[in-house]
Amino acid sequence: MSKYLVVGAGLFGAVFAREAAKRGHEVTVIEKRDHIAGNIYTKEIDGIQIHRYGAHIFHTSNKEVWEYVQQFAEFNRYTNSPVANYKGKMYNLPFNMNTFTQMWGVRTPQEAMDKINEQRAEMAGKTPQNLEEQAISLIGRDIYEKLIKGYTEKQWGRKATELPAFIIKRVPVRLIYDNNYFNDDYQGIPKGGYTKLVKNMLKDDKITVELDTDFFAKKDEYLQKFDKVVYTGPIDEFFDYKLGELEYRSLRFETEEKNVGNYQGNAVINYTDAETPYTRVIEHKHFEFGKGDPDKTIITREYPADWHKGDEPYYPVNNDRNND
Repeated sequence: MSKYLVVGAGLFGAVFAREAAKRGHEVTVIEKRDHIAGNIYTKEIDGIQIHRYGAHIFHTSNKEVWEYVQQFAEFNRYTNSPVANYKGKMYNLPFNMNTFTQMWGVRTPQEAMDKINEQRAEMAGKTPQNLEEQAISLIGRDIYEKLIKGYTEKQWGRKATELPAFIIKRVPVRLIYDNNYFNDDYQGIPKGGYTKLVKNMLKDDKITVELDTDFFAKKDEYLQKFDKVVYTGPIDEFFDYKLGELEYRSLRFETEEKNVGNYQGNAVINYTDAETPYTRVIEHKHFEFGKGDPDKTIITREYPADWHKGDEPYYPVNNDRNND
């Protein structure tokens, strides 16, 4: 049997540790933060499970995966149905008949498609050269300008005309009145939060968890000591930036307690205009249908941020240089 080191106590690390332990291996999980569960970490405040690092909704069409996670937590029936706020006007997401009715006053699928095709016509015969042109060729200018442009430019920290077209290969368009963001067969959120789910995964005599532990402080020692290492951090850092640094985007979260039972009426509202500095506001209690203190709520504003070495990298910039 092998001695495994798993670097990172997030969902992947926890699943791997569980399965390795099940097969008789000894597993040490190290985590640089002071808690398990990585970016899906949840913490209870006012009886509300707070998604500390942004909203996470579990969804899959793989029945085996869905049945697997049920061993560790009971899931609720939460359906992801975000709303977009563009300069005070509200639109349902993803783009569906509710959105098109709110945008143009259309009533039938044919009216919606006629409007979309009319607006897509400006790109007829042209090959999209950037994200802006690609989006207009798929959905037309109105929806691009109001619901895609500002949000995307905040997310990536650069103009849509400077982003590659392949980032937005397709735009989901539903010609039905359906606000369910995902098409997967199964979705929900663990009752009691994701931290409970990961804690149950790591509950095994053959698994040891060490928090506040930096892999890179003793990298060479770890590589010699363990038979195998499963590393879940940034790949450029693991290889000492020998091929240069990847470009990442970071996030900043501003969490606030409000003395009202219901602040915005939805778990996630995206702010799609360029002037609002944050991309979305999360009201955590709506992930569990209002559970928690009836007179208080917790909201989090999510701000995209430039990344510098030492910051938390949330996602890499999706361009040719980084992919190469």
